[in-house]
Amino acid sequence: MYSTVMTGALQGVSAYPVSVEVDVSPGLPTLSLVGSLSQEVREAKERVCVALRNAGFHLPAGRITVNLSPANRRKEGTAFDLPIAVGLLAAMDRIPGKRVENTLFLGEVGLDGEIKGVSGVLPIVREAVAWGVEQCIVPAANVLEGALISGIAVRGAASLQELFSFLLSEGGEGEALLPVVRLDAEKLFQEKAVEKVPDFSEVNGQETAKRGAEIAAAGFHNLLMVGPPGAGKSMIAKRIPGILPPLTLEESLEVTSVFSVAGLLREGETLATKRPFQSPHHSVSLPALVGGSTIPKPGMISLAHRGVLFLDELPEFQRAALDSLRQPLEEREIHIARVNGTVTYPSNFMLVCAMNPCPCGFYPDRNRCRCTEPQIRRYMGKVSGPILDRIDLCVELQTVDIASLKNCNKGESSGRIRERIVRARKIQKERFRGTKYQFNGDVEAADMEIFCALGEKEQQYMDQLYRNLNLSARAYHRILKVARTIADLAEAEQIMVEHLLEASFYRPAQEYWQ
Repeated sequence: MYSTVMTGALQGVSAYPVSVEVDVSPGLPTLSLVGSLSQEVREAKERVCVALRNAGFHLPAGRITVNLSPANRRKEGTAFDLPIAVGLLAAMDRIPGKRVENTLFLGEVGLDGEIKGVSGVLPIVREAVAWGVEQCIVPAANVLEGALISGIAVRGAASLQELFSFLLSEGGEGEALLPVVRLDAEKLFQEKAVEKVPDFSEVNGQETAKRGAEIAAAGFHNLLMVGPPGAGKSMIAKRIPGILPPLTLEESLEVTSVFSVAGLLREGETLATKRPFQSPHHSVSLPALVGGSTIPKPGMISLAHRGVLFLDELPEFQRAALDSLRQPLEEREIHIARVNGTVTYPSNFMLVCAMNPCPCGFYPDRNRCRCTEPQIRRYMGKVSGPILDRIDLCVELQTVDIASLKNCNKGESSGRIRERIVRARKIQKERFRGTKYQFNGDVEAADMEIFCALGEKEQQYMDQLYRNLNLSARAYHRILKVARTIADLAEAEQIMVEHLLEASFYRPAQEYWQ
């Protein structure tokens, strides 16, 4: 007796179809699982056998072979438990074969027959539509996640007994047991998009830093804030997601898929509608930051996809961890290579960093700073040149004076700032239509003359600036990109001298990096 049940597996945030083939034939009583399986998939044999027995089903005394095809791709996770259990019962003729046709099964099985939630349901159900699958049966804990996808019937099962009753039923009786769950993703997105986030109006003083954050958000530039402890660096960074344009529905599904694969969607949580904000501690390991370990999972840079990655106390991070950001910042995705294969995760994030200007934090105030020059240079030297080259704006913060703290007048709200940023983003969208770029921060050196063209007066100013400040080619291009964003915020067609002047102000200070 032979049966085939369909399921899906993940490679990164992409899914591919897997056929669970079950054959029951005469021979010595054995149950073999094959198909390039990880340890947790091999353990499904024990989980499924005990669960079926506790559900009132007994395996026949014969040779049972279960193959997960394609056999040349590594299978990992516990989501194969349910399709294996259904395949066994179909091969034993306990379930009609037609009831499992064009149906995809996902779920972990407990020893008592409970169907437990698994990670990665959203991207698998999303791809199942393209595979021509008519319905998906997933754990009840994940049913809302799968129901976001239109064009396919999604049902949630809480136990094997409940599922088998559904598969043995017909018509309306089955619909009553496991009804199809549908969600209007667009409506849900609109309802959840109004969630409150920290507002810039709560930040007193630090107008230069707030302006730098606005420019960085408008052009998708990377930002570095340097200042003493308590100046408000972290406070400003946490409010940057609130001035970024709202997520689109497609972006929201991308972010939700990453969290689903990572297993970080809480039960009942359906859709991520806020820009992610990830702030790893400086002791974070390399695999935790970029993803990987034995089973490649999304790291914090992928969890920050479409949002902000905030690195506080930048020089305290491991040098290897910082240098690992170079490729994701360039390519907007991370490739994790392991013995069993390579997976790719998205990492299109805005990098925001904060640091003190010296070990004690108070340089150049020599009334408070007691650090020696070698100590300061050694501390600042922990930030490598290649990482600095990828930071477009550097702003310095000073200790907030008492007058600003006592000022009862609130500053400009995040909503007002976001309106200007949205307009600047629309200008960039038109400018880069039909190109590989999306934002000013993406423009490469070869295309500077096309997208950051200067008039005669502006070019003379940049020539003088280049010579007087002894700029490098990268610093020169960085100023042009930032000036282009400043011009977009002002809704100016051409880059003017005042835009170049402001952009040059956001260079890393020479007193910190020689």
